[in-house]
Amino acid sequence: MAYMESLRVFCRVVELGSITSGGRDLRLTPAVASKRIKELEKHLGVRLFNRTTRSLTPTEVGQQFYTEALRILETVDEAESIVARFSDAPRGTVRVTAPMAAGRRIIAPLVPEFVDQNPNIDVRMRMSDRKVDILADGLDVAFFVGTPHDSSLKLRKIADCERVLCAAPEYLAQAGTPEHPDDLLQGHNCLLLRYPRSPEYYWTLNTEAGYRKFEVSGKYDADDSDVLLNWALDARGIVNKPLFEVAEHLQLGRLVEILPDARPMPSMFGCLYPHKKLQDPKIRLLVDFVARRGLETLKASSTLTT
Repeated sequence: MAYMESLRVFCRVVELGSITSGGRDLRLTPAVASKRIKELEKHLGVRLFNRTTRSLTPTEVGQQFYTEALRILETVDEAESIVARFSDAPRGTVRVTAPMAAGRRIIAPLVPEFVDQNPNIDVRMRMSDRKVDILADGLDVAFFVGTPHDSSLKLRKIADCERVLCAAPEYLAQAGTPEHPDDLLQGHNCLLLRYPRSPEYYWTLNTEAGYRKFEVSGKYDADDSDVLLNWALDARGIVNKPLFEVAEHLQLGRLVEILPDARPMPSMFGCLYPHKKLQDPKIRLLVDFVARRGLETLKASSTLTT
């Protein structure tokens, strides 16, 4: 087993480009991760990495060894998944990613309960509003709110998320309340989620002529959806948000929905995972659990505003 763990460390170091990052991903200190790499090189009798003060890259033999080591690890993982299907207590680690808001408000609160019900399963969760590479990052499941673009992965739709445009009463008192979607283009500060290669450079609203794209703009944007929410609460502009993120604020009057007859196009709440993960019981358990309980959270948020 120690050799297999050394292979895992080696593969993650190659994929993440540093011993520190590879070790951290596997919950190992840099010293332990470095020791595993040195032991592996000693066992094989070759140098697996070219090391400089600024970079760590696999040698030619290291790159070839990585390809084969990855194949071995995938085979072992698939074999363990097959065995787990015959067990009443699936075990192992599930690596999950989710966008900031959905991760904090829907998924993260469910993780402790899931682990309590499945004590042999560990959940490692990372959150980012940026697009992640599930395969390159060694992830098992990627939850999302929006429109997925990676057709090579298995998609499971959980629910449609209603979206609303809203702003603080103080902002509307100062800037005026839009009465038509075109008013958003007339000097209003629209708070946008943006990052390199971000798809959200416009808002799609439901008009009398059907869904229409509006190229809105604002004085500032961010790559963290919670930052946008905080700016909206601070009366800095208009925000386009899934209802579950702002339902409580709408109920308490901190935010006011605008253009309720021209709501944004709903977002899909779902998850992506590699096809090879379909038969892994622990992944199926987690996805089913989040789908069931997450849907309850979405339904509860919609009742707050009715």
